Amino acid sequence: MSAPELVTITIDDVELQVPKGLGLVEAALQAGIEIPVFCYEPRLGPPVGACRMCLCEVSPGPPKPQAACTLTAADGMVVKTAATSAMAAEAQDATLEFILVNHPLDCPVCDKGGECPLQDLTFRFGPGNTRMRFPKRTLEKPIPISPAIALDRERCILCYRCTRFSEDVAEDGQLVARERGASSVIATFEDEPYRAPFSGNVIELCPVGALTSTQYRFEARPWEIQNVPSVCGLCPVGCNVTATTREGKVKRILSRNHPEIDEGWLCDKGRFGFTHLYAADRVRDPLRKVGKRRFEALAWEEALDEAERLLRSGLEASPAEPATPGRKTGPVLLALSGSETVEQAQALARLVRQGLGSNAVVLPEQASPAVDAFRAPLSSIRDAGLVVVVGDEAVEERAPVVALWVKAARRKGAEVITVGAAGSVQAEPGTAAQIVREQVAERIRAAERPVLIWSGPGGEGGAVVAQLAHELGAAAAFYLPATPNGRAVAEAWHRAGEGEPTQPDELGVLLISGDEALADPRIRELATRAQAVIAIAMFSEPARGFADLVLPGTSYLERDGTIVNLEGRPQRLRRAVIPPAPDEVAWIARLAERFGVEIDPHARAVPPQERAELPPRPASPEQPVLQAGTRRRTTGLHLLRYRPLFSGPVVERVEELQFQRPEPVVELAPYDAEIRHIANGDSVLVQANGTSVELRARIDKRLVNGTVRAAAEHVRGLEGGVEVRKPR
Repeated sequence: MSAPELVTITIDDVELQVPKGLGLVEAALQAGIEIPVFCYEPRLGPPVGACRMCLCEVSPGPPKPQAACTLTAADGMVVKTAATSAMAAEAQDATLEFILVNHPLDCPVCDKGGECPLQDLTFRFGPGNTRMRFPKRTLEKPIPISPAIALDRERCILCYRCTRFSEDVAEDGQLVARERGASSVIATFEDEPYRAPFSGNVIELCPVGALTSTQYRFEARPWEIQNVPSVCGLCPVGCNVTATTREGKVKRILSRNHPEIDEGWLCDKGRFGFTHLYAADRVRDPLRKVGKRRFEALAWEEALDEAERLLRSGLEASPAEPATPGRKTGPVLLALSGSETVEQAQALARLVRQGLGSNAVVLPEQASPAVDAFRAPLSSIRDAGLVVVVGDEAVEERAPVVALWVKAARRKGAEVITVGAAGSVQAEPGTAAQIVREQVAERIRAAERPVLIWSGPGGEGGAVVAQLAHELGAAAAFYLPATPNGRAVAEAWHRAGEGEPTQPDELGVLLISGDEALADPRIRELATRAQAVIAIAMFSEPARGFADLVLPGTSYLERDGTIVNLEGRPQRLRRAVIPPAPDEVAWIARLAERFGVEIDPHARAVPPQERAELPPRPASPEQPVLQAGTRRRTTGLHLLRYRPLFSGPVVERVEELQFQRPEPVVELAPYDAEIRHIANGDSVLVQANGTSVELRARIDKRLVNGTVRAAAEHVRGLEGGVEVRKPR
C-alpha cells in the first residue's frame, strides 16, 4: 500500500504536513489545536456541518466563516480558528448564543451536567453573557422514546448525531427528525418505541442532556461517582466498557472505545443489563434444601462442610479412602456454562479433576483451534472486499457488534453474502458449507480481502469455517460462539488434568456452574439423574427446583479475572463493585484444600494465547467433527431453534429490556405456510413427540422450504422434526 500524499497547511500560524484529504478537525488536533464541535463524530460517517460550532476563517476561500468539519486539507490552505481570527471568534459566539436561545439553563439538575460538551464549550468559547430577555420555549418532557431512553426535546440542539446513528450506523431507521426549521424535533418513526439492539448508543452520542438513560436519570452527579474500566461479559465480543458506580452500586454502563473490537458501540443488553445485580431473587447466602421446595440459609463454613459431604458421597471410593487423581471416569460431573473467567474455570477444573479424580464434564460450545490460523481483529471486517456469513443464526443474536462491522463493510462497498436457511443464498440445515463451495467459492477467490463468518450452532463450525478459509483463500475467518468465554473455559479444563472428557451413565453429584447452565435443558435432564446437585448461581430460580445446595455466584461486574473473546484476544475483567458473597475462586480454593488441592485465589490464569505464538496457517486444517455438507434427515419440518440476544437469566431480570424480548412467533417459508393454509399472524400449534406449543405464525420469504424457526425459549421440549398446523 503506497504512502499517502502529503500537503502543507497552516493552522493558527502553525505549519504542518498532513495527508491530502484529511479533515481539518483531525489536522488541527495533530498541531495540538482544538476546533470545537457538536455534530461532528467520525464514527457516524461523512460530516454534515449541522451545528456550525466549528466555524473558522479559511483561505483561499469565500470571505466568510466556513465549517471546518466539512473541509479537507489541501496544499497551501491557511486556517484561522477563534484563537487567531476575530471573524471566527464572532461566529462561534453567535453560534453558541443561538444554540442557547431556547436551551434551558438547568445544568444543576440535568443528568448531563458536569459531563456536557455544550456546558464545557460555552464556558471556553462562548460570549459569557446573553442579550436575550424573553421567556425560553418549553416543550413536553420527558418523552419516553423507549423504556430505557427519555427525551427532553427543549434541550436538543439538532446536531442529528442520534438520527445519523440510527440511519447510517445501526441502520434501523427508527429515530427521525420531524417537522422543519425551528419546529424540528427528534422522534421515533410513527411514535413507536425505539426497539433496536443498539438504541442506547444515542445516549452517549448526544452532546447535551436531550437523550438520557431512564436507569441513570437523577441517580448521581459526576463529582460523586467512580468509573471502573472493564469488559462486558454478556456475549463473546468482549466490548470494552466503563462501569459507573456510586455508593457501592453500579449506576450505568458506558462504552470504552476499543477501535479493533467495538469502535465505541454497545448493544442494549450490555448497556442496560447491569441491573440484574439487584434482582429480587439474588442469592446472597448459601442455601441448603431441607424440604421439597424449602431452603435454609447457611453460614459459609457450614456451606463448605455440606459441599464437601456431598462431593465425597459422589466419589467412587468410600469416604474413608482418598480420591485417586487421574481416574478416567467418576460420578462427580461438572457442568460449565462458558460465562466463567479463566481463573474460575481453572479452579473448578482442578477441584474436580485433581481433587475428586473425575473427568466427567459438560463443556460449553467452543471453537476449533484451526480458526486461529485465520485470526484477525474484528475491525478487519470493515475493510473486507467481501463478507460471507455462513450459518442459520443472525449475527446480531450471537455477537451483536459484529453485525455493525458487517454493516460498515457494506457501506464501504463490500459485498455481503449470507448463506443459511434464511440467507441471501439459501441452504438447507446442515448444507451451508457445501453451498459455499458450490455457489460462492469463485466470488471468494476473486474478492479482495474476503472474510468468512460462521454464525450458527455447533462447535464444529470453527473447524468448518477454517477449512473453508483455507480452501478458498480468505483473509480472515471468525467463529461466533454461543457463550462469552466458552473456548477459554474448555481450555482451562483440559489444562487441569489428563484424559478426555467423559459423561458417565450414572451420576453421583452434579456440580453446575452458572445460571446459563442451569437454564440449559440438557443440564436440567442430567440433574434429574443425579443423586445430588450443587449449583453455583446468582439467582434462586430455577436453582431451587432441583439443587440440594445453592452457592452464591457473581456477575462479570463483580469479578477480577481474564476472559478471551471470539478473536482469541485475552482481556482483563476488573471488579466494579463488591459482590454480596465471597469471590468464587476464593471459596473454591478453600473447598479444594479439603481434597488436597492447592489453588492460589489471587493468581492470574494466563490463557495459552498469551504464552504462545499463533500457529502457522495449516497446509490442511483439521477435519470437522461433523461434515457440514450432510443434511440431517428429519420428518416434518426442520425446526431451527435460536437463542435471541435479549433472552437468558440476565435479561429476564432487567425491567427496561422486557420490551426487547422476542415475540412468541414461529417463522415459516411461504410455500410451507400456503400448503397448510396458514396466513401471517395466524395462531398455530408446533408439535413434536407429544409436545405442542401455541405460537403466532410469521411468513419469512427468505426462509428455505421445509424449515421453521423459533426462539428456543418458546419451543422448549421441541427439537428436530416438527409439524405446524392451525388449532382445531
